[in-house]
Amino acid sequence: MKLFISLLLAIVFVLDVQAQRECGTTKYTQEYFNPEVLKPGGVDGHDRDTVPNEIISIPVVVHLLYNTSEQNITDDQIRSQIDVLNRDFRRMNSDAANTPLAFRSLAADSRIMFCLAQVDPNGHPTKGIVRKFTGKNFFQSDDGMKYSAAGGDNAWDSKKYLNIWVCSLFGRSLGYATIPGGPAVKDGVVINYDVFGNKGFLRPPYNKGRTATHEVGHWLGLKHIWGDSNCGTDDVDDTPGQKSYNFSCPTFPHISSCSPNPNGDMFMNYMDFTDDVCMNMFTTGQKIKMRSAFALNGARNSFLNSFACDSSLATGGPLPVDTLPAVKPMADVRVFPNPVQNVLNIIPVNGFELVGKNCSIYNVQGNMILQQILVSNKEKMDLSTLQTGIYILKIGNGTDKKIIKIVKL
Repeated sequence: MKLFISLLLAIVFVLDVQAQRECGTTKYTQEYFNPEVLKPGGVDGHDRDTVPNEIISIPVVVHLLYNTSEQNITDDQIRSQIDVLNRDFRRMNSDAANTPLAFRSLAADSRIMFCLAQVDPNGHPTKGIVRKFTGKNFFQSDDGMKYSAAGGDNAWDSKKYLNIWVCSLFGRSLGYATIPGGPAVKDGVVINYDVFGNKGFLRPPYNKGRTATHEVGHWLGLKHIWGDSNCGTDDVDDTPGQKSYNFSCPTFPHISSCSPNPNGDMFMNYMDFTDDVCMNMFTTGQKIKMRSAFALNGARNSFLNSFACDSSLATGGPLPVDTLPAVKPMADVRVFPNPVQNVLNIIPVNGFELVGKNCSIYNVQGNMILQQILVSNKEKMDLSTLQTGIYILKIGNGTDKKIIKIVKL
């Protein structure tokens, strides 16, 4: 009988362990994270601050490392994860209605979106997926998957791309992330292959893509909602205190000894440890904290000048001069001020000819909204009618064209 009871307890313990989410970010940060000194400015010195209500676009490259056919998940499964990220970070997730009424006013659209990169670091077209066989049966949470020499795959420029390594992770961890400010060659997110996306080969109850939502939250500077200590703090004012992490799917309200009011824990927050089906919100405070990473001198500021979501910039050669520095002076265009309030000045640089060229303004959906023919080599364009936001300026056509991101204040 004693043997039977011991076996029964062991089975219950194993089932309980398997049913709980585990994120490796905290342990990874404590053991491996070596912060770099942040350098002011964005990509190639083209620094700027965020604009109110700006939708920030993050190009993603997925490094899929597989040792078995099971680990070699489909492009469709990978794309499903990008869709989940976009819905979760924009609060367009269908289960947003499940946020308890008591917390609903705190829930926020972070106005951060993601795409599979359309332009690789050499300016060539890409679908944003690097599929690579590895001789490793699994990887430890020690960054081996981030180096080709260790059986992984080297990062793309982490100032312009969010690197996500999808692989088989050893142990209980579903994934981990580098927090802002770490070494560029290691910067990104690691996710176990069977919890990535919401369709295909997946492991319940982590089959809704929320592991990546959680880890990308860390990549943008968020802590676990309980602060990784009993009644700790995540440094966000509108997330209520809670004693520790929650798992499975608690019933609302779930009150602990640290609850500040009868609403209890915000266990449906993406930064808790509950099951995927239970998660459905970021708060306004978390939104502000994530977006602060893109501010001037912020660790993610360079992404404001990353063009890798725009497939029209994939030319088979180097990217336009405004995104990668030229090795020698090239014909170019200078526009100022940028950000602009009303009138944009356009002047040629190094012999670029403006006269007779078509000049167009596109919104982020790719729709042309302004157009004029340039009649001199010193032009002005009235943008006073445009709403605040991000636009694309295109001058010329074919190989004789310039494309510049414009910020309208």
